[in-house]
Amino acid sequence: MCCKRGFMAGKKVTSSDVAERAGVSQATVSMVLNKKYNVSFSKDVVRRVEEAAAELGYVLPRRKKRQEERREKLLVVISPNLTNPYYVMLLQGIESRAAEQGFGIFVCNTQRDLKLEERYLKMISSLNPHGIIYMCNPGQCFMGQVEEISKKVPVVVINNQDERLNVDAVDLDNSKLGRLMARHLLELGHRDVAYIAPPLTARQKQRSRRVEGFLKEFKNAGLGGHVAIRAADEQIDKDVPGIDSEYRIGYDLTRELMEERQDLTAIVGLNDMIAFGIMDALHDMKYKVPGDISVMGCDNTLFAKVKRVSLTTIEHFVIYKGMDACDIIMKKIQSHTENDTQRLSL
Repeated sequence: MCCKRGFMAGKKVTSSDVAERAGVSQATVSMVLNKKYNVSFSKDVVRRVEEAAAELGYVLPRRKKRQEERREKLLVVISPNLTNPYYVMLLQGIESRAAEQGFGIFVCNTQRDLKLEERYLKMISSLNPHGIIYMCNPGQCFMGQVEEISKKVPVVVINNQDERLNVDAVDLDNSKLGRLMARHLLELGHRDVAYIAPPLTARQKQRSRRVEGFLKEFKNAGLGGHVAIRAADEQIDKDVPGIDSEYRIGYDLTRELMEERQDLTAIVGLNDMIAFGIMDALHDMKYKVPGDISVMGCDNTLFAKVKRVSLTTIEHFVIYKGMDACDIIMKKIQSHTENDTQRLSL
């Protein structure tokens, strides 16, 4: 059976066909049928277009979702906190390399809160990123979920890789950092020392690795019993971190420690922020650094280089670790054979 104007049943009707039937332009057909009310058409034009479309059985093509039309070049970066310059330095490395490749970044600051981490992981599908960088190990309860996500979009973790997490990683050997710190103090002749750390919980194994490496080096020198380990209460990790949280750990625990120990010649902070707190506590207690007691940190953050501070610290090229993580993501994106089907359905 023939349709009007020679259109055969089964023939795909186009907007050009509707325009010809209605005696208008193809652009007019598109605007009328898509209800573009910001353009005025006479009632007669609207009627003719709608009648022509109905007679010919024309159906508007399904409009692509905005996400399909233009997928932003985006990386999601998950950070445990942004109060420690260490993570800001990592972020700087990631962002600088991402910008070179035309990528933007979306930062998720979990504040070490499992509920926040879970919330951000649920958001990832709507963000539709090209890659995800964890600036720490994921929470133990989310490792399976992160592995599943990594099957659909590249994931890189910056931290210890002895967590049995099957994703790409930039390895940070915290045990080695601890050993380097201990070796430096031993070479200077220190024997009675203290190590101050944030909470050493099962969830924050990277901290324990650094402490264990330090203690192991002293044990190898036959001085294991000469190291006093002081860690903050676990509750601190459950509170929303303030800008001075780690500084306060160093300050408060040093005050407590010095009331009990008079024989210490060096105090080590797990990171520079803690070391700054140690230095200020000693200063307030009228000790000279390094004249009376040496202080050491780790990460070589900006303030450690200030001349009046002049903190002894371990440099492990934090910014470059961020760059390396981003480079891995870029290589994965370039080698991905299904770039057009990477949308997540979590």
